[in-house]
Parts: sequence; structure tokens; C-alpha cells
Amino acid sequence: MRSLTYYVGATLDGFIADALGGFDFLPVEPDVMQAMAAEMPETFPVHAREPFGVTDVPNKRFDTVLMGRATYEPGLNAGIASPYPHLRQVVFSRTLSAPEPEVEVVAGDAVDVVRELKRQDGMDIWLCGGGALAGQLLGEIDELVVKRYPLALGSGIPMFAGPCELTGFAPESSHSFDSGVAVTTYTRR
Repeated sequence: MRSLTYYVGATLDGFIADALGGFDFLPVEPDVMQAMAAEMPETFPVHAREPFGVTDVPNKRFDTVLMGRATYEPGLNAGIASPYPHLRQVVFSRTLSAPEPEVEVVAGDAVDVVRELKRQDGMDIWLCGGGALAGQLLGEIDELVVKRYPLALGSGIPMFAGPCELTGFAPESSHSFDSGVAVTTYTRR
């Protein structure tokens, strides 16, 4: 069975974006990007693949990416309708229509969709964001990979938004970088 990994960048106080959905305050640290390019090259969007040298690198962990509308829309507004053409792209939205044939827009229940995806053959599934979708899918998340930036935001969009049930995870590994970023992997208890 495939697993669902929520791989996300967050501040020390647990925010993945500011109140308006902006995340440009999270720095692009070369040491972290180099490590992520080696471990999860498929998580680089199409416009970042060439600069980070992952253009012709095969997917290592994931073949499917899940996004909420608010995570997908900034790229769409910048003219990137298919941010991850090397992955199956599923966007959860009740208001969007599919701008590209490579992007599936799903208005249905996210939990049901993820359970069906997990039953299908393939590589693992990456939950890209955002916080509201992660909150809905918390019970289906098998692994968290959190890039924790040494910044405090104070308010914004949390890693898990909306009503969530208490869910336990156990730390599996952690790597601190010279830039101050720490990447920690947790698995469901």
C-alpha cells in the first residue's frame, strides 16, 4: 500500500504561510536545496528543476502530488498551470476547473480520494499543502517531513488548519544544516 507524506516548510511556530498565503519569507537555503534535490528531486516544481540540476532526474519517492487550491493558485496566477508535470497532480477545490489536462481538480472528499490513491499501485503520495487540506487528511498522513526554518511568524496559515484530532507521530531522523534549517522526519505512531 502506498503511503502519504506531508513534506512542508514551516516556521518555528508552525506556520507554512502568512495570513494572505504568502511564503516568500521562507528562504531558499542552498545547503537544504542541495540535500532535498538528492533525496526528493520530484518535489521541485518545473520552474526550479533546471536551476537545481534535477531536470532529468527520475522520481525517487513520489509519483503523485496533492495540493489544495490555495497552494496551487499562486503558480497558476504566475502562468504555471502544471507545476509538477513529472507527477500526477491532484488539486482539491470546489471552485477551480482543470486548466491543463495534466492537472486533476477534485471537488470530492479528500479522505476518500486519498484512500483510493493509497490502494492503487505506484510510488508514494506527496501532500504539498496547504494547511486546510493537511488538517482534513491528518488521519491519513503516514509520514511528516518538516523543514523547520529558524523564524517566528506569529500568525498565518498553520501546518494543520481547521478542526483536527490529536494525532501522535514519532521522530525518525533529523538533520540540521549550517543555514539553521532543520529537516525532521516523523512517522505515525
